[in-house]
Amino acid sequence: MVASPVLTAVVSVVGLCGVLLWRVREGRTAVTVKKLVMPPVGMATGFCMFLVPLFRVPWTWALAAFLSGAIVLAYPLLLTSSLRRDGDAIMMKRSSAFFAVVIVLAAIRYLARDYLDKFLTLEQTGGLFFILAFGMILRWRLHLLSMYTKLTRPEITLETAAEETGN
Repeated sequence: MVASPVLTAVVSVVGLCGVLLWRVREGRTAVTVKKLVMPPVGMATGFCMFLVPLFRVPWTWALAAFLSGAIVLAYPLLLTSSLRRDGDAIMMKRSSAFFAVVIVLAAIRYLARDYLDKFLTLEQTGGLFFILAFGMILRWRLHLLSMYTKLTRPEITLETAAEETGN
């Protein structure tokens, strides 16, 4: 199957716009454990694509893609997003650079995919970028979950600490 470069570009831009709109909408609601955990869990079902032989890549390539996403590409997301307490709710706080980071990451993926298509099939490229994105999102969401846990942990006051120690 050969995809035209124009169609690929259009689909990529539509997907990017969809992600940006979703992030804006998601940023207006309180963060919950379910909202942090479910995207990677739902995305994990995509690994079923590797049941089809056309999508399979060597394990070392898959590991390199996962680590590239988790270590390199997740880093800007970690720097540009955080959680804050707003009354009883936990809200996502994004820096103004967050959307620029998402756009740059999409451009990197698009340009790298163009290069990789010279050596890999369209299906293998899609599989590798799925693994890369999964690594990126998994690390980012685990980081946010850690921050959420710290923000929702009950505050320990001096009186509570004294009661717990029996003083």
